[in-house]
Amino acid sequence: MEFGLFTEFQCPAGMNASTAFDQSMAQMTAAEDLGFDAVWLAEIHFQKDRSVLSSPLVIASALATATRRVKIGIAVQVLPLSHPLRLAEDVATVDHLSKGRLEFGIGRSGLPGHYQGFNIPYSESRDRFLETLEVLRKAWTEERFSHAGKFWQFTDVCVMPKPYQKPYPPLRVAATTEETYPMVGRMGLPIFVAPRTISISDLTRFMSGYHSGWSAGGHAGRGDVGLNMPLYVAETARAAREEPEASTMHFYRTISEALRKRDGAGAQTAEARVAKANRLSDITYEEVLSEQAIFGTPEAVVDRLLALREEVGFTSLSVWMNPGGQIPHERVLTSMRLFVERVAPRLS
Repeated sequence: MEFGLFTEFQCPAGMNASTAFDQSMAQMTAAEDLGFDAVWLAEIHFQKDRSVLSSPLVIASALATATRRVKIGIAVQVLPLSHPLRLAEDVATVDHLSKGRLEFGIGRSGLPGHYQGFNIPYSESRDRFLETLEVLRKAWTEERFSHAGKFWQFTDVCVMPKPYQKPYPPLRVAATTEETYPMVGRMGLPIFVAPRTISISDLTRFMSGYHSGWSAGGHAGRGDVGLNMPLYVAETARAAREEPEASTMHFYRTISEALRKRDGAGAQTAEARVAKANRLSDITYEEVLSEQAIFGTPEAVVDRLLALREEVGFTSLSVWMNPGGQIPHERVLTSMRLFVERVAPRLS
């Protein structure tokens, strides 16, 4: 079982950007010292008082020189927002700087604000995602190539460097909507799932679509499932409940507002997003503790993760120790230490 630490490089109201970068970089290097296997970096745009992590590959490059052992994962690069040739170059460069420690998570994002800021219609997100992925694979595996697609056209280009890992860094696709699960399965790629805008119950139910798609695609065995989970560990049940409460509820109220933004998506997509927004705007902390996150003493966290592993079948776990980004730095470090020392050994 691989254990990773997920981060958004939180920058809550009142914190300056320099402090935000310093604290999160300290948490990333502490993750290696404590024994985590990987660190995972989000991609977040245009969200003041939430995050400064708009350039995960730049951060990954810095981590490649600041660490020696941990895998450096992107969770996830929003492919429709990127120029595919520039992205191919940047990913391959970080792969070399890290000596093959890069894992490349990819997705579309479910937040309309990402697309509005870049003046890209969300209705194009799926087609742009698939075409960008096609171009990336060509750029990494063919010495020279041409491409004539709906969004991108290139003639006889030679992208350099080619990745350190062959044929390219491991790919993992994020799924947030029910229809994405079978698509990822048919593609034969590892999947990244997280109970953020969906519940643990929905996530468990959607997983059957991934496995069905995997079988329909003719792929052998079972697909690899990476779970990203809001998780907080404290010495007492009371501390584990109370310390992350305000920050976590702030996150769900904020994400609810972000989901309401208009983006030109189809009626079905917009309706589903509004339904998610309504649920998260009214969600109680008790419901969060039951269906969205795992907070508790080491023993309680172990029990819930073991049960969830039986239900979801995850093969790797990344933990988000600061949901909402407002939990003090020292408490995050304590939760990280308790997880490594008293939770992870019970799951290995």
